[in-house]
Amino acid sequence: MLKTDVRSDFPIFDSKENSGLIYFDNAATTQRPIQVIKAIEDFYVHANANPLRGLYSLSVRATDMYENARQNVASFINAKAVQEIIFTRNASESLNLVAYTWAMENIQQGDEIVVSAMEHHSNFLPWQMVCKAKGAKLVFLECDDQGTISKEEWQGKINDKTKLVALTHVSNVFGITNPVKEIASYAHKTGNAGKGAMVVIDGAQSTPHVKIDVQDLDADFFAFSSHKLCGPMGIGVLYGKLDLLENMPPFLRGGEMIEYVTREEVTYAELPHKFEAGTVNAADAVGLSAAIDYLKDIGLDEIHKNDDRLSSMLISGMKSIPHVKIIGSPDSSKHSGIVTFTIDGVHPHDIASILDSEKIAIRAGHHCAQPLMQKLGVGSTARASLYFYNTEKEVERFLESLSKVRSWMGM
Repeated sequence: MLKTDVRSDFPIFDSKENSGLIYFDNAATTQRPIQVIKAIEDFYVHANANPLRGLYSLSVRATDMYENARQNVASFINAKAVQEIIFTRNASESLNLVAYTWAMENIQQGDEIVVSAMEHHSNFLPWQMVCKAKGAKLVFLECDDQGTISKEEWQGKINDKTKLVALTHVSNVFGITNPVKEIASYAHKTGNAGKGAMVVIDGAQSTPHVKIDVQDLDADFFAFSSHKLCGPMGIGVLYGKLDLLENMPPFLRGGEMIEYVTREEVTYAELPHKFEAGTVNAADAVGLSAAIDYLKDIGLDEIHKNDDRLSSMLISGMKSIPHVKIIGSPDSSKHSGIVTFTIDGVHPHDIASILDSEKIAIRAGHHCAQPLMQKLGVGSTARASLYFYNTEKEVERFLESLSKVRSWMGM
């Protein structure tokens, strides 16, 4: 059980408009505790100035808060240097940054980029674009119907032609955790004619639920979004190894990412500012830092245990409801709080609409994973995703409503 009563920290559940709401769409975005909301408000009330540019005390205060947030992120994922943390808008922008800079500079005709068949579009479309632009080949790691990628599969697909491997840490459909550390180790030894392949990890679904150590994973690049771990929308993180970032060209050009400009030449700023053009999103960086503090206070181990406990209850109950089919492993410990499912004869959009009438919020659609949906032979699915502020009573109410969906549809 969680060490503290966290539910009262989330004002959205106390609002009149959301009375009785069961929010089971946490894989899409999480709710924000009052501590995060107040941190953002505090920045605008006490430190609102353009960071990094002003020599006056208010701007210095804004700069300090922004850079302290960067330091907190670096510590949170165990980056070796604070300069390895780049603030972006979200994980999607982080992944695109790597594609448009490192990949477009280094991928050549005949090279191979390896991705899994379960990738979110954000960790698939950038590499598809690079392959088409550079004449490289996109290679897919296939998974079974529970989301498992076998060792034989990734050892058979990663070879001396592999220049880059892009892999989700936790699938937003299956909820399964991929063996990214083992795959990264193999790719670094095997890929690119023995020179080693780059490894890009999409950590959007893992970072909110488990302790991340980028040095232990040996990821070359690691991306995640603030809004999936109780932070604000509109800010994300790209971690990259220092030597790689130093040798990459800028992604965007303009204010703050320069050191010196003439009519003919430009000298770029040092890391991390080389990749942060224009006025930065300082308030939301501060909000992200507050969210990290909040999660650390609760304890990521506790969050993970709670995920497993509620997932077990949810999956056990769903197994007992006729016509409900769970996508992925029957083992609840392999879902990271994500349970994707279908109901015989009922379109997932109808499932979501019916549950919404019961004040239960779930996701329905292809979950930005259409290649995986095509592999599974379904156009769309429904998805319930849990987080630490969800309760056993909410799971019970969800199961009760879910058991009535077909009858409410006249079946």
